[in-house]
Amino acid sequence: MKWLIASDIHGSKLYCEKLFESIGKENADEIILLGDLLYHGPRNALPGEYDPMSVADMLNSLKDKITCVRGNCDAEVDQMVLEFPITADYAEKTWSGRRFIFTHGHLFESGKLPEFKAGDVVIYGHIHYQVAENKGGVVFINPGSVSIPKNGSEHAYVVFEDGVFTFKDLDGKMFKEYKI
Repeated sequence: MKWLIASDIHGSKLYCEKLFESIGKENADEIILLGDLLYHGPRNALPGEYDPMSVADMLNSLKDKITCVRGNCDAEVDQMVLEFPITADYAEKTWSGRRFIFTHGHLFESGKLPEFKAGDVVIYGHIHYQVAENKGGVVFINPGSVSIPKNGSEHAYVVFEDGVFTFKDLDGKMFKEYKI
């Protein structure tokens, strides 16, 4: 089982195309998107080749492989052009007896997420830079942003396979690993 995890495309055709090249090379069983797919948001500059409809078309071509959660820039109107569900606050999966919780990250203080317990792995987006850390027995992973990286981080995604998170730039070059 291999997951490709990405976040914060923000309507960039340019970076979505680069992500799709990586998706083709990675041959993941599932693609997990952590929100903020089409709209850039009022706090972000327009990303390269801003074209939300082209991004929607590309993502729709993989609709059967995608699990997605809602980001703070995603709206009901986005669901009208996307052919896979995007409105869930979080998604859960189990791997090797561990609970994985996928969310965008903007709802951490909202009470809308399940309680995190030691052994859980929480994978989130929103902040636009990479994170891999253990806090009180809970592992937190953030792949950063596909299109608008911040704090000097890479345009990136994460691959999860065999208990290892591999952080890669959009050219497929690994720059960090974290093993659970």
